[in-house]
Amino acid sequence: MNNILLVLLGCVAAFQALAQDITLRHDLEGKALDTLATLSLRFNDEQKGKGRVLLQDARGQENKHVLPHLALLDPDDSMEFFGTRPRFRPLHEVMREAGQKFDATAFYPQIADAVDDASGRIQTLPLALSLPVLFTNRAALRKAGLDPDQPVKTWWDLQKVAGQIYDSGGKCPLTTARFAWIHSENVSSQAGEASVAKVGSAEKVQVNGMVNVKHLALLASWQKSRYFHYSGPGREGNRRFLSGECAMLTGESSLYADARRAGIDVGIAALPHYDDVYGPKPADTLPDGAGLWILAGHKKEEYKLAARFVEFMLRPEVQTEWAKATSYLPMTPAGLNGLRDSGTPKHLLDAAEKRLSATRKGSMRVKHGPVRDRLREFMGEEVAAVWTTDKPAKEALDNVARRTDAASAAPAKAAPARLQ
Repeated sequence: MNNILLVLLGCVAAFQALAQDITLRHDLEGKALDTLATLSLRFNDEQKGKGRVLLQDARGQENKHVLPHLALLDPDDSMEFFGTRPRFRPLHEVMREAGQKFDATAFYPQIADAVDDASGRIQTLPLALSLPVLFTNRAALRKAGLDPDQPVKTWWDLQKVAGQIYDSGGKCPLTTARFAWIHSENVSSQAGEASVAKVGSAEKVQVNGMVNVKHLALLASWQKSRYFHYSGPGREGNRRFLSGECAMLTGESSLYADARRAGIDVGIAALPHYDDVYGPKPADTLPDGAGLWILAGHKKEEYKLAARFVEFMLRPEVQTEWAKATSYLPMTPAGLNGLRDSGTPKHLLDAAEKRLSATRKGSMRVKHGPVRDRLREFMGEEVAAVWTTDKPAKEALDNVARRTDAASAAPAKAAPARLQ
């Protein structure tokens, strides 16, 4: 009997040794973290001991250089997550090697455009993308004598609203999050201008064009008039809106769920645009945000488990549960259709579906990689001086273009490796 027990225990130990555990680093909190934890546990149960996905909070890591297998992040935040810019493996490659079915055409065109490379190959699972929108605290607008249902369509409309809020005693009429994405890349896209253009074999940054200079100069004038309060290059403005300090926010659509949970009577509208440019395209806003990135340098069996987790997260019912809890954009039509009976406002779903279904033809998006990383980094540094000094908008944006072009032209060995 004892011999049989020893054999059984040995088999269990051997089985456990064969099982793979992989780590997923994130910086989520609240409902989003609860939902990811619940889904991860469900996935782990399905594996029947063949491996687990273990969550790891990026903020609690003493040694960030010990890299996980997966990370739910915007590459803009790589330094905070890892203390370096690590190599990532393209998702399409990992799925193919693992033998997992992976249909890139299942994604909404605009979702795929946000996470593919120049050849249309998906680099990361677009798990936490948003659209840029204008949030309003409807109670704050009513207090200022404004009709919260009155559309704010252009930046000139927004200037009038911000001015009235300030004149009625509002200390912070407007703030923003993720400045480079919302106030540079999207302003360019709505005006039909590319932020980066191909010149011969090189990419040249064009964020110092007419519409961007005009826009930054306008914001600088709002800053001096106290209509606009710059909070930082990242998501610092979210806290100021959720606390009620600021009446309006240009930010990510996914903040909608947090605003509702914070008890704010929140309004959400399309990002304002300029109607005095040639051929404005107000609907041409660019989804962006965090993806589930796969890091390089791990074992074959670990990548197989990661691929199975990706397949799990792509299931329509899982997408629906995730999007309902977080307000992140559904990745596929099947995922969005599951939200139709979830209580999500129909007009929001209709607007999202219309934009996400738009063709990628003529896309002016800056793809993931060193150029985008440097562009956003330098944008944050240069515009900071616009708010605190008298540096002209054009000088700041000229510097962004010059610095990004120079860094991109540096020898390849000097550039941080990104995608393997």
